Amino acid sequence: MSETMNLHPVAKAMTLHRALWAGRIMSAFVVVALGTDGTIQLFAPAQIASMLQETGFAMDLTRVVGPIILACAILYAIPATAVLGAILVTGFLGGAICAHVRMGELGSPPEIISLLLGAMTWGGLYARDPRIRAILPLIR
Repeated sequence: MSETMNLHPVAKAMTLHRALWAGRIMSAFVVVALGTDGTIQLFAPAQIASMLQETGFAMDLTRVVGPIILACAILYAIPATAVLGAILVTGFLGGAICAHVRMGELGSPPEIISLLLGAMTWGGLYARDPRIRAILPLIR
């Protein structure tokens, strides 16, 4: 009986370890995607000129939006500021979704990507940060 009782903490620790790595991978994917987007907006705005025109945004906004995206990604990547970063990332992605809804592109690929990145932002943070799991328990 004591052997069975001792296996439970080990299984729980392995599950938490896997969740931690899954959260790190999801979070890294979000940071890389946002970092790439922010870098393109800063250093190669001509590559996204047509998308900006379609959404109704001026080209010179890339000088503002690029650093904002990079700042959000950096804040999200740092464990001490990850919650603030997640809130800001979610707000930014919500704005992107709103721009596509305004254009009548409900369910468009950029909208779906933004939705998935938002879900991965919070899913990654949930999996890697026990404080978030304590605040938002899925199962009690």
